[in-house]
Amino acid sequence: MDVDAFDFELPADLIAQRPVEPRDAARLLVIGDNLQDRTVHDLPGLLAPGDLLVLNRTRVLPTRFAARRQRGGRPIQITLVADQGDDRWSAFARPGRHLTPGDTLELASGLVAEVLAKDADGRFALQLQAEDGTVIDAIRAGGSMPLPPYIRRPAAGEAADRERYQAIFARDEGSVAAPTASLHFTDRLLADLAARRVGHAFLTLHVGLGTFLPVKVAKARDHVMHPERYVLPEATVDAIAATRAAGGRIVAVGTTVLRVLEACARETGELHPGQGSTALFITPGFDFRVVDRLLTNFHLPRSTLFMLVAALAGLDRMQAAYAHAIASRYRFFSYGDACLIDRRD
Repeated sequence: MDVDAFDFELPADLIAQRPVEPRDAARLLVIGDNLQDRTVHDLPGLLAPGDLLVLNRTRVLPTRFAARRQRGGRPIQITLVADQGDDRWSAFARPGRHLTPGDTLELASGLVAEVLAKDADGRFALQLQAEDGTVIDAIRAGGSMPLPPYIRRPAAGEAADRERYQAIFARDEGSVAAPTASLHFTDRLLADLAARRVGHAFLTLHVGLGTFLPVKVAKARDHVMHPERYVLPEATVDAIAATRAAGGRIVAVGTTVLRVLEACARETGELHPGQGSTALFITPGFDFRVVDRLLTNFHLPRSTLFMLVAALAGLDRMQAAYAHAIASRYRFFSYGDACLIDRRD
């Protein structure tokens, strides 16, 4: 399909700059045979006893830095986006056109980076070094949250985002962006879901480089996804099997969860625990084998994530739902509102 088919006009003032408080007070658009305007706190009543939520418990690293060249010059925003091992990272730089191999950057107090190379897509290879302790400790201490560029913040970030841009159940450190559907959950909401006898289980997918890259090709089939690491525990596979056997529905909380489950079931149709990486790109025509419903935020025009929800529910249904959301002034993207989407078989 043409990427233009997934385009839509979005008023800039609908891009959420901060989350609502409490988190579960966000609006929720239910997308099925019709549309319902609800709130996230209504979620227990929208699910049935015996349904299962699958959540991503990845934890975001504060990988954004207001850096400077050691030899002086204007500040440069560095965002570390992929750990390559041995303290080498892929990174984006803004502005980065004058950075060259051999340059040394001070990322934060006690943390420096040497520029090793730059690729054709504008990514830099950096070698990091910490004066004391480990590089990862220095990143945790000196970085700010790598919020998407459409969320405006001072160069040094805002301290409050360290908590706001993290799910309350985040545990496994390794992401450079949040699985944003998870940001709506509160202890109150989890308790209400448990009282409704809606279960939950966890997997981990570390959100990586692909989150930052726009689709630049004309045909969706020509876009290449970057692989992201996942762990699918045996307990989660068992919970899904038990839910299915009892007639319950599988509800993926976020596109990251959906991609892991569908990638792991792609070859045989059966889920097996394990770990690895996935570059699964879901577009209309995809054969879904695990997920019945998806809780997710509203996504960018022409993005791989809007293509995914169009595959799940139908492009016509999602275009109508997004038109309703825009007319009703729902808040979009990472800190915005959410939707609960039924799979169209």
